Amino acid sequence: MAQVGSDRDAGNKPRAYAGPALFSFGFRPFFLFAALFAGLAMPAWVAAFALGEPVGVGGNAMAWHAHEMIFGYTGAVIAGFLLTAIPNWTARAPVMGWPLALLFGLWLVGRIAMALPDAAGAAAVLDSLFLLVLAAAVWREILSGRNWKNLPVAGLLSAFAVANILWHVEAAGVPLAGLGQRLALATLSMLMALIGGRIIPSFTTNWMKKERRTPLPVPFDRFDQVVLGLTGAALIGWIGAPFALLSGGLLGLAGVGHVARLARWGGWRTFAAPIVTILHIAYLWLAIALLLLAAAILAPGLFAGASALHALTAGAVGQLTLAVMTRASRGHSGKPLVADTATIVVYGCIFTGALLRLVLPFTQLPYATGAAIAGSVWALGMLLFVAAYGPMLLQRQPK
Repeated sequence: MAQVGSDRDAGNKPRAYAGPALFSFGFRPFFLFAALFAGLAMPAWVAAFALGEPVGVGGNAMAWHAHEMIFGYTGAVIAGFLLTAIPNWTARAPVMGWPLALLFGLWLVGRIAMALPDAAGAAAVLDSLFLLVLAAAVWREILSGRNWKNLPVAGLLSAFAVANILWHVEAAGVPLAGLGQRLALATLSMLMALIGGRIIPSFTTNWMKKERRTPLPVPFDRFDQVVLGLTGAALIGWIGAPFALLSGGLLGLAGVGHVARLARWGGWRTFAAPIVTILHIAYLWLAIALLLLAAAILAPGLFAGASALHALTAGAVGQLTLAVMTRASRGHSGKPLVADTATIVVYGCIFTGALLRLVLPFTQLPYATGAAIAGSVWALGMLLFVAAYGPMLLQRQPK
């Protein structure tokens, strides 16, 4: 893997990177500012929603919140993860320096434009460009490195970029019945199932071998292929027919399949290593979200679709992104791969905030109050990540 702070010239020889540490590797700017943005945007949305203040395209605070958490925050984390992982996948040099700074600047400009009520056209263009450019960069690296195994990842990222464009098309007045949002959430679900299915058993196996614990997680086999295929079919059905009983049935089967898949990895034996355990908890959120999506279709009078969507976004996406960000930040900054007290508190805030987001709507609290409580706890986890991990993300890896 190309090391942090290095690059390669035309002769494939390493050359030193002398620029700011922040732009020496993709995880640094995108992890740091994704968390900072989420930690500030969440309370901003709660305040705007409660006070009726206009924010986002057309002044629709609810739509702004949904878009920015899905495409703004999660898009940045995906960028940080892929720009850091792809050099390991392809043995090519990482994107760094001014190209990385320009890509980050494009993301940042998009966030500013999306917050302005009267900048719909410019916001659509600027916001869409970030994911399109990121997808193009990922395709280039994977194809140039002949890394055929990860073509599905590039394809899913492209689908995510298309989903963002569809979101803007619908915001402009074209009736698409939430197609862009469903495509985005389905894409994120498949990314978590695909990438999570690689890294979670791998990291768990590494830790168990080190601690001499058995049995080890079951390696990827036909069962995993069936679960992934079933999940893909269920999500395609949900995208096209979100209220069809067949879609609900397939989502339920997929959720059960992911519970079984998770059980094969033995996460309950990793409690001594919270930085590993949290990956299993995050994946459990994905299984729960799929089951809740199924319940919302099959028993709409008992389960609300909003609960399922928050289990997927605040729960699965929020927990898995923080699990990956903490682990990758520590590993690439030369820190021990252990969760210190601050990291455990971060995990706890994200988990509690997501859980409250599911539970509080069933209490007597007004919607805005429940959203404020849950959102504040979740946002606190993001800001604590910034406080705890900001210094290591802004500094070079010790030699």
